[in-house]
Amino acid sequence: MLVVEAGEYSGTRITARCALEQSREIFAVPGNVTSRNSWGPNTLIKQGAKLTATWEDVWEELPADVKLQVESERQPQASEEKPAASLFSAEPSPGEKKLLSLLRQDESTHIDAIVEKLEGQMSSAEIFTALFELEMSGKIRQLPGKNYVKPF
Repeated sequence: MLVVEAGEYSGTRITARCALEQSREIFAVPGNVTSRNSWGPNTLIKQGAKLTATWEDVWEELPADVKLQVESERQPQASEEKPAASLFSAEPSPGEKKLLSLLRQDESTHIDAIVEKLEGQMSSAEIFTALFELEMSGKIRQLPGKNYVKPF
């Protein structure tokens, strides 16, 4: 289970509690401590949920057989093969444009700084989604330590 946003008295909280009772793995995307919707994931992280900032954090935890199955299903047939960039929209979304305007080629920006700068403009879920889309389309790169940069 992946929790991105959840208020203190939300259905997500109930679902997460049930998942914990069934010994299921829980991943949580941290959020701004002043946001009501960040209470759920932040509390779950304190209770042992796996801190998740990118899709790789979830991918690393998947069992090998699941990874193999997903990779085999993702392998395009020769007739279907398309460049990766064509799989994503050429025109960035408004959120992606905001992120692109923050990031630089000559200096990396930590995820916390990105969230702080976009506070009130975008939710943490929107930021993580936009970062994922931009990274997958090759418009940005993630560096070690959850730092982001525009490629040269």
